[in-house]
Amino acid sequence: MTAEKQAMDAGWNLDNSYSRLPGTFFKDHQPSPVTLPKLVILNEGLASSLGLNSEKLRDEQSIAIFAGNQIPDGVRPLAQAYAGHQFGHFNMLGDGRAILLGEQITPQDERFDIQLKGSGRTPYSRGGDGRATLGPMLREYIISEAMRGLGIPTTLSLAVVTTGEEVIRETDLPGAVLVRVASSHIRVGTFQYAAEWGTVEDLKALADYTIKRHFPEIEGEQHCYLSLLQEVIKRQAELIAKWLQVGFIHGVMNTDNMAISGETIDYGPCAFMNEYDPATVFSSIDRQGRYAYGNQRFIGGWNLARFAESLLRLLHEDQDEAVKLAQEEISNYTPLFHSYWLTGMRAKLGLFNEEDEDEALIEDLLSIMHNQKADYTNTFRDLTIDQGENQPLFKTAEGKQWYERWQQRVSGQHEPKDASIRLMKESNPAIIPRNHRVEEALQAAVDNNDYSVMERLLEALANPYEYSTLQEEYSTLPPQSTRPYQTFCGT
Repeated sequence: MTAEKQAMDAGWNLDNSYSRLPGTFFKDHQPSPVTLPKLVILNEGLASSLGLNSEKLRDEQSIAIFAGNQIPDGVRPLAQAYAGHQFGHFNMLGDGRAILLGEQITPQDERFDIQLKGSGRTPYSRGGDGRATLGPMLREYIISEAMRGLGIPTTLSLAVVTTGEEVIRETDLPGAVLVRVASSHIRVGTFQYAAEWGTVEDLKALADYTIKRHFPEIEGEQHCYLSLLQEVIKRQAELIAKWLQVGFIHGVMNTDNMAISGETIDYGPCAFMNEYDPATVFSSIDRQGRYAYGNQRFIGGWNLARFAESLLRLLHEDQDEAVKLAQEEISNYTPLFHSYWLTGMRAKLGLFNEEDEDEALIEDLLSIMHNQKADYTNTFRDLTIDQGENQPLFKTAEGKQWYERWQQRVSGQHEPKDASIRLMKESNPAIIPRNHRVEEALQAAVDNNDYSVMERLLEALANPYEYSTLQEEYSTLPPQSTRPYQTFCGT
């Protein structure tokens, strides 16, 4: 069977509209072949939604495509250029270990990037080897699936293949390639790159492409670039509010890790918070707490200000007027974020209508949780299943008083109590990917080639609002440890 025939049988329908942008935005580049590719996990549900045949994706030739050993006919692989503020410092970056294979056109005529992460050196590798190790690629698979289950916009993972090669980090580790699926990989850093090193025509081409791909409803508007800024602000405000509502900490909110599409991207040192503490940091490289849980909303605004700066030449021909327009839009981020966050937190408490004291009710609960070192997810879970008053948190004087205030607030609504419970079940996950459970799954897979632990975890995380018996064991907290949990970038 020819490669072209096999690709058609598998359902590949690849285009690469990104390659039609000015050449400054990418470098044509082939993935580096690997020794012995082996498929270790395939996302069959995602494959189906993309119009792909899961059975054919397990064939040797499909695995070769996933590994970068074989390129379907007519496909133009490339590495994307971008810049970014990394912990506040501006750098020229780019896909240092990833190749955009192309864009899968689905049967519904939707377009999704297919990217190979860990596929070897590129012109943007900056001294790196361009490879990835198995553990971090499986982590991205798990967390992206968990985020999808939680209803949070996210890039997704189609497959992970091992390479049959060792990758040298602190020790020799098994190499792997992740096949990542995204609405696109256009980042705030892509616009920063265009503004810093491109012409105004390059910047305009990127903005027009982005509008056509992600915001077609504003295409043709007289002030479409201002509308682009507005739409990106809205999506990011809503996304970050959703992160906070489930206790998610991205860990490395550099501007190159903020996707214009509004999807969560790059699951390096990310983790979910157990005890509620706004200062929680897991990333080993975030020594100053720049990207702590409670700082994420502020960093979102900071990153969006950098995006606005990159658009100035398109907003108005007069620089002062352009700055004024940008500042006006950025000033809307905080109230937008607050509105999304407050709406979501009301739902977590089963509140349908809005009352002035709601924010104080929410903030007081968070303060009590912080003081009592209460688990974030399980506190809301216990309230949802009507077990709150039996928990130690609500037996303290301040906790008991808060619980009574909340009960009065809920009972004062027009909606019956069972409606509030349904709303809470839709808003409070019974489980999250607990860090110790993720590590348990990764250890079994990497050290023992046992993927059953990961598969069972993924099954539980698929429907986190289900409140099933299976999920109960995953709601238990990790054993007490004297060593704080740390995550690493996995580069």
